[in-house]
Amino acid sequence: MNLESIPILYKDDRYVIINKPAGLVVHPDGKTNEPTLVDWIIKNFPETEGVGEPIVLTNGGTILRPGIVHRIDRETTGALVIARTAEAHAYLKERFQTREVSKCYHAFVFGEIKEEEGVIDRPIGRSRKDFRMWSAQRGAKGTMRDAVTEYKVVERSKDFSFIEAYPKTGRTHQIRVHFKAINHPVVCDKLYAPKRDCALGFGRVALHAYSIEFTDALGKIISVKAPYPKDFEDAVKNFKESCQRESSMLD
Repeated sequence: MNLESIPILYKDDRYVIINKPAGLVVHPDGKTNEPTLVDWIIKNFPETEGVGEPIVLTNGGTILRPGIVHRIDRETTGALVIARTAEAHAYLKERFQTREVSKCYHAFVFGEIKEEEGVIDRPIGRSRKDFRMWSAQRGAKGTMRDAVTEYKVVERSKDFSFIEAYPKTGRTHQIRVHFKAINHPVVCDKLYAPKRDCALGFGRVALHAYSIEFTDALGKIISVKAPYPKDFEDAVKNFKESCQRESSMLD
């Protein structure tokens, strides 16, 4: 993973928004030793070192999360905000908690979603099958936390749907778990759809954090869109062309 090639989409005295590449974990997990986004943050924005809330491990160790207010999964690409000051971190954390941060994800899911738009309102708990997984289905264990994802279908074929998803809550793996729960798992999601072959040119989960918008403490609206990485760009182009051909054959 080349930490030098992380694109900065927005920067001011309080926030930095990056376009996270696939394969990069946001912060260490205390178990493996690999480059993380935290390494890049500390190197490029050393003032963030004391910003944020570290994770305290059961063995007494700590994992630093400088400037981290929210996360996106290792294989997911796209817009991620880093707070540069303690005040900015506290402010944005509260905006996330009060659901005043608007996020839009683009994803390819298996199957044809018939509805133009919808809402998945299903609490999420731990999976009983695998400690790495979460579940929005009957039989989940532990505390069930409310989770809401709105979505609309951009393009569809008989085998796949290209969607926009708007998570209103911030649960771990929320979009992946919710679409698995309605039998439309995200393409190439090896954790939640392990028996399905990857498709559409993806070798990783077909999920991209496309945009994020919030109002800062000074009343300024910060709105950023993250350009697609090549695999996603190619998939969108090829899928739309394929759907157009399919539609013209039916006319």
